Amino acid sequence: MIKYNKVLLKLSGESLMGGGNQSIDPETLMIYAGEIKSIADMGVRVGLVIGGGNIFRGLKGVDKGFDRVRGDYMGMLATVINGLAMQSALESLEIKCRLLSAIHMEPVGQGYSRHLVKEAFEQGEVVIFSAGTGNPFFTTDTAAALRAVEMEAELLIKGTRVDGVYTADPEKDPDAQKYDEITFDEAYGKGLKIMDLTAFTLCSENSLEICVFDVNRPGNLKRIILGERVGTLVKN
Repeated sequence: MIKYNKVLLKLSGESLMGGGNQSIDPETLMIYAGEIKSIADMGVRVGLVIGGGNIFRGLKGVDKGFDRVRGDYMGMLATVINGLAMQSALESLEIKCRLLSAIHMEPVGQGYSRHLVKEAFEQGEVVIFSAGTGNPFFTTDTAAALRAVEMEAELLIKGTRVDGVYTADPEKDPDAQKYDEITFDEAYGKGLKIMDLTAFTLCSENSLEICVFDVNRPGNLKRIILGERVGTLVKN
C-alpha cells in the first residue's frame, strides 16, 4: 500500500558522477531514472531537484576569479544541464517528464509556475525543477524545500551516499550511530548538517518531513513510498 502519493526527491549533482571522472555517468543516470520510474509507475507524483556540483560549484569558484553572484548563476545553469540529462533518461524509459526552470530559457524548458506544476501532475508527468530558486545566495537544498512546500509534497526525500543521519560522519568515524528518527529541534541542537539552515527551517515551519536515505541502494526509493523504514526520518 502506498504511503506517500506526492514527493520531492533531492539529488546532489555529484551523485550523477557515479564515482567516476565524468560529470554525468550514463550508467548511473539510467539507474536513478529507473528508480524514479519505479515509483512514477505506481502513480506517485514526483518532483525532482538535482544539484549542479558535478559541473560547477559557485562557492568554490569565488576564490578563483568568479564573484559570488556570477558563480551562483553558473551553478544554476549546471542544474539545468543535469535536469536535461535526467529528462532525456526518463523519456527513454517512456516516463513523461517536464523540465521547469526558475530562470526563463525557452526552448530549453518552461518557466516555473505553480500552475504548470499542477498541469504536469494532472497529466502524470514527473516534474524536474531546475535553476534553483532563480536567485543567488540560495542553495539547491533551499530550492528543494521551497518547491516541495509549493507542490504540497507529503515528503522531501534526500538521496545521499550513506543510509541516513548519524551522530558523526560514518565515513570518518566507525563509532558513529545512526538515527532511525529525529526531530528538527534535536537535529538543530546537535548541529547535524542534514540540509542548509534555510531549507531546514522552511521544512520545519511547514511540517514537511524529510527522509535521508542511501540513493545508491536499489529499491530504496520504492520502499520509502510504501512506508517501509528506510534511512532516517526527520520530523517535528
